[in-house]
Amino acid sequence: MRKIISKHQREKKERTKQIVVGGILVIIMFASVIGYAFQGKNVEEDSKIKYNNFEFIKKDGSWIFQEFIFKYNPKETEEFESNEFINLLIDYQNQPLYIYSEDKEAESEIYRNLIKSAERIQYACLENEFECEETWPIKTCEDNFILIKEGDFKIEQKDNCLIIQGKKEDLVKLSDETLFKILSIK
Repeated sequence: MRKIISKHQREKKERTKQIVVGGILVIIMFASVIGYAFQGKNVEEDSKIKYNNFEFIKKDGSWIFQEFIFKYNPKETEEFESNEFINLLIDYQNQPLYIYSEDKEAESEIYRNLIKSAERIQYACLENEFECEETWPIKTCEDNFILIKEGDFKIEQKDNCLIIQGKKEDLVKLSDETLFKILSIK
């Protein structure tokens, strides 16, 4: 048989249960806020680097500097540094930029960072360089032209032609290294 409990005792027992459950929920919420605060701080510290007084922030797998977005940060491209002088961002401003690339990812690195400055970016072929799509214009090194292709490592400026060349797996890093030079970060 069940023990007879008064209404007052039943209410007291229910209130005690509610206080215990409420207390547990408050502790869980407080602990999660504290944990998130410490986790966020560590992630934030790990995702920022300074290079030559320029700050890069890692967000969603990309490195961001002002409005520019890169796959790699300048420290990750140091193996590809060259003393070659290349045109700076001002040389691309409000001018058409022609591009030929053997690597879509390297091409998109250049495109998304220079489209803000260039008048437009258009596919083209460099005169006497290789087979060309029939609909693409043929350009010379008097035009702003970026050529990205596989071969022995080099980042070279010939008149207005910028040649980015390297192993297939390094072309994106080489493109980022080139962009750091164009932006005067390196």
